[in-house]
Formats: sequence, structure tokens, C-alpha cells
Amino acid sequence: MKQSDILIRPYVTEKTLNLLSGTPKQKYRDGNKIEFIVHRQASKSDIKDVFEERFEVKVDRVWTRIQKDGKHAVIKLSEGYSAEDVGTRVGVF
Repeated sequence: MKQSDILIRPYVTEKTLNLLSGTPKQKYRDGNKIEFIVHRQASKSDIKDVFEERFEVKVDRVWTRIQKDGKHAVIKLSEGYSAEDVGTRVGVF
């Protein structure tokens, strides 16, 4: 599997947009997360490595789940990096 095949596209819903900033009234207070549809065979470490290389950020943690529309990866960035900036670069806003 090529690195370019791992991250397919950002997954954008109202809930995932709230994950980017994490306002205080939300369940996900820490925010700074972004969600992507990824290749089904990609491991968490593959996703982390490709994401860090492509967007020049540090990833703190990766969660994955498989749904009908594919494998989803929620990527939490380390302190000092902004998920909103990454979202802007990939066209979420």
C-alpha cells in the first residue's frame, strides 16, 4: 500500500467540526481532533506516520472504527499544533 493511498478524504459533519475546536459546552472538551476516511488495511501507526509527514504536525493519538462507508480515523494533534489549521489546508472550511 502506497502512502498516498492511506488518507482518502476528510470526514466532515457537524460533530467532526466541533472536534476541531472543542468549545467548553461540548462533550469533547479537549478538541484539536480531525477525522479522516482511511484505507481499511491501514494501521494506526501507518495513519500517524503519513499524517505527520503530509501535514508537518505531531500526532498525539489515533482512534479508528469501521463503518459502512469505510474506516474512520480520529486524529488528535499534540499541543502546539492546530487541527483547525489542518482543516483549512484540506478544505474543510
